[in-house]
Amino acid sequence: MNCPYLQNMDQQSTLDTQRLEVSLGPQHPSTHGVFQMDVVLDGEQVIRLKPVMGYLHRNHEKLMENMSWLACMPYTDRLDYFCALANNFSYALAVEKLAGIEVPERAQYLRVIMAELTRLINHIVLVGFLLNDLGAFFTPVLYAFREREKLLDLFEDVTGSRMMCNYFRFGGVKRDVPPDFILRVREIVNQFPKFLDELEELLTHNEILLSRCQNVGILPKALAVNAGITGPVLRASGIPYDIRKIDKYSIYGRFKFRVPVGEAGDVYDRYYVRILEMRESLQILEQAINEIPDGEVISKAGAQAAKMPRTLKVPKGDAYGRTEAPKGELGFYLVSDGSGKPYRYHVRAPSFINLTVLEDMCIGQKVADVIIILGSIDIVLGEVDR
Repeated sequence: MNCPYLQNMDQQSTLDTQRLEVSLGPQHPSTHGVFQMDVVLDGEQVIRLKPVMGYLHRNHEKLMENMSWLACMPYTDRLDYFCALANNFSYALAVEKLAGIEVPERAQYLRVIMAELTRLINHIVLVGFLLNDLGAFFTPVLYAFREREKLLDLFEDVTGSRMMCNYFRFGGVKRDVPPDFILRVREIVNQFPKFLDELEELLTHNEILLSRCQNVGILPKALAVNAGITGPVLRASGIPYDIRKIDKYSIYGRFKFRVPVGEAGDVYDRYYVRILEMRESLQILEQAINEIPDGEVISKAGAQAAKMPRTLKVPKGDAYGRTEAPKGELGFYLVSDGSGKPYRYHVRAPSFINLTVLEDMCIGQKVADVIIILGSIDIVLGEVDR
C-alpha cells in the first residue's frame, strides 16, 4: 500500500541529524581557573572542539621584564600554583646559567627533595580530581587532600607558606630546613606506599574506572611527539622521555629511578603512569634523604644577590632553563642586556602545550568523556594563560 506518510518517514530517516554547537563554560570543567570549550556535536559524539582560554591572563611575562631578577621569583609561584616549588626550580636554573652562579651540595639535595614532594602533591590531587570528574567517586578526593595536608605542613614549616612558597634563590635556597625535617620526610617516604596501595586497591582494577577510561581519549605516539607534548601525558603514550634522565640537571644523575610509560595512551594510562611516578618519586626521596650532606644552603654570590637584589646585574646573553615539572617540561627562556632586570622573559608552560592536542583526543568521543579527557591532561589555567 502506498502511504504518503510512510514514504516521508523513509525519506527523513536518510537525512543527516542536525549538528549542535555547545559552549562548555566559561567555568571550571575538571580544572583550576576559568576555561571554555566550544564543542560541535553529532548526537552525543564530538566532531569538533575548540579550547577557549585567556580568562586568567595576567600579563605575566611583560610584568617580569620590569622587575629585578630576584623579584620575578615569587611571581613564578603563581603559574602552576599547585607546584610553586617546581616553578622556582626552573627559573632559578635559567638565571644561574646566565649569571654563572654555583649551587652548594646541600642546597642541591634540598631542591630535589622539594621538587619530588611537589610531584607527589600534584599527582595525588590529579588522581583525586580525575575520579571526581568521572562522577562516580568522591572518596579519592578526600584521601588525596588528607595526604596533601601532610606535605603542605612540611612546606609551611620550611618556607612559611603552604602554596606560594618563594623558597628557591639563585645559588641555593632561602633558608635551611628545621632539624626534624629529614625525619618527617622519612616518615612520609615510609608511609606513602601504604596509601598508594590502598588507593590502587580502590581504583586501579575498579570496573567503573576501567570501562570509563580505557580506550578513551587516545593520544598516539607520533602525534604526542609532533605536538611537543611532555610529562606524564607523553609518557602515557609510550615515550620514555623524562628531562631528569635526559639532562640530569641539578643532581638527578646520582639517583636511580625508572621512567614509567603507558601503552595505549588513553585516560587510564595517564592515570596509572602518575601512580607509578609517585612510587619512583618516593625512591628518589629515600636516596636524597640518606645522602644529603651538611653545609651551606646558598653560595656567596647567591647570598649577596638575595641581600641586595637590585644590585644583581646578569651578564649579556640568553639562556633556557628547564626541569621535569609535574605536568611536563617547564622552561624559562631569558634574555639579559646586562641590566638589573630581564630584557626578555618567556615561559614554556607544559599546561598550555599539552592542551593543544585536546581536540585530537576528543574527536569521536562522547560528550560525557570530554571532561575526563581534559582532566587527564592535568592543566592549571594560571600556567596556560600567564
